[in-house]
Amino acid sequence: MSARRSLVWLGLTPEPEQELPAAVAALRARADDRPPADLVAAERHRVERLVLRGTQRGWLRYLREVTDLVVEAATGPTTTDPRSALLAGEVVLDHHRMLIGLPGAGYTRTATQRRDLERALARLRASDNTGLSSHSHSDPRSTA
Repeated sequence: MSARRSLVWLGLTPEPEQELPAAVAALRARADDRPPADLVAAERHRVERLVLRGTQRGWLRYLREVTDLVVEAATGPTTTDPRSALLAGEVVLDHHRMLIGLPGAGYTRTATQRRDLERALARLRASDNTGLSSHSHSDPRSTA
């Protein structure tokens, strides 16, 4: 293998970098309102830095953090807006399912996350009174 880093993981889908910053900021803010603009900007900057300068391993670590936030929103006290958790969970789950088409161990490494996300999304959908359906990748609160 060459000394150059592999960039094949960047070609999966643009949804995570487009949709996760606002949703993750909302999950981190733990409020029913829109997350503060500075929190969304910081999350957007973090994702941009990971995509432009990071590695697949670093990206998957970030998505692990997002998975943990989604699972916590699904199983913990309802201190977050479930729409953000649903959106983030669906985006990450879709991303992780697409890893099967890439070389390397990414798909295998994310097996536990896929299982955890599937369970969390089932819980969130069962208690969803927001009117959002599965794979409705648009958060009405999004500022993007």
